[in-house]
Amino acid sequence: MAMSNISELDLQNLRHLIGGYDTTHCKMQEYAKASTDSQVKQFFEKGAKSAMDNKQQLMKFLQ
Repeated sequence: MAMSNISELDLQNLRHLIGGYDTTHCKMQEYAKASTDSQVKQFFEKGAKSAMDNKQQLMKFLQ
């Protein structure tokens, strides 16, 4: 899907989703840093990576 084919509503939805994944990534990173349990730390690190991967996938629609 080219940028010119994205409607205003789709663009707003993309921005909302990208912002949400960015927030989730930041929070998960902070939770991972604060974790003392290695399994909990790993859980949050995986969540942070997943959120960043999702954000990057959505960003491709804006190119």
